[in-house]
Amino acid sequence: MSNSYLRVKKRTFDIIQIGQRSDTPSLLFDWCLSGIIIINIITMFMQTFSQFEPIMLLLDIIEAVTMILFCAEYILRIWTADLLYPTLSPIKARLRFLVSFDGIIDLCTILPFFYLSGFVAFRMLRVGRIFHLFRINAVYDSFNIITTVLYEKRNQIMSSVFIIIVLMFASSLGMYSAEHDAQPEVFRNAFSGIWWSMSTLLTVGYGDIYPVTVIGKLMAICIAFFGVGVVAIPTGIISAGFVEQYTKRAHSDMKLHDIREVGEVLVNKDSELLGRTIAEIQEEYGMQVFLLLRNGLTVIATDKVEVTENDILFVSSDKMKK
Repeated sequence: MSNSYLRVKKRTFDIIQIGQRSDTPSLLFDWCLSGIIIINIITMFMQTFSQFEPIMLLLDIIEAVTMILFCAEYILRIWTADLLYPTLSPIKARLRFLVSFDGIIDLCTILPFFYLSGFVAFRMLRVGRIFHLFRINAVYDSFNIITTVLYEKRNQIMSSVFIIIVLMFASSLGMYSAEHDAQPEVFRNAFSGIWWSMSTLLTVGYGDIYPVTVIGKLMAICIAFFGVGVVAIPTGIISAGFVEQYTKRAHSDMKLHDIREVGEVLVNKDSELLGRTIAEIQEEYGMQVFLLLRNGLTVIATDKVEVTENDILFVSSDKMKK
């Protein structure tokens, strides 16, 4: 491959990835892609209104144009997948992208355009187009906090969800035992109470299925109380994660010239310290780096240590005063 081909491919990869603020073309691409996604979703909703029948042809054209752009983006991402996964071979890298979250989301937004008629299952694929809104989540840092919190707290959230599922099945089985004889058509088997237990545990309570026996009502009261407590567990975990992330972001806004004597600096993905060695930081900014925290571990700040994202540097700016 020629050097010019590799340069074009590398530049294309840089543009279609999440843009840094210093990379104007990549940032514009992110904004344009977000706008196209929103236009496509609005068009899809407008097509369901009979009032817009006079401009339906225009809506179809807008839909076709946006889908062509989605297809072009999808092809570019497949083409540059080997740069996204540099340790894999080109073929394996492309397969890795196709089965990744972004690859599946892209595919789910493209397929509905080609299956808008026919069986009901194909027409329902139109809903998959709205999944492209997840693309916006990758563009803005404020939305990225959501995925960061869910990823970092995934073990706690999965544990709490497991508790909810166990309690849901247990309450369904218990309610079946209490209500089957009184309401055989409503509680036909243990699984018929899943809908009731879900609506009760999640404090929704639609009222379409409810106990009529004394034992069933007593069980429903206890289960409702359990539901309030159990549902609050993942809510508290996620809320604490948001507070933690926003606290980190607030600390990361501290500028180097604000440091007085001894302080700490959180290195985020936009930090000017990212990717530099300790020696380079000490020489360029005139500060002494004592140590750094990385993933909860303390790392001695030797000259050759390279700073990575989310590192916390403990520094002294005494040298800056001299």
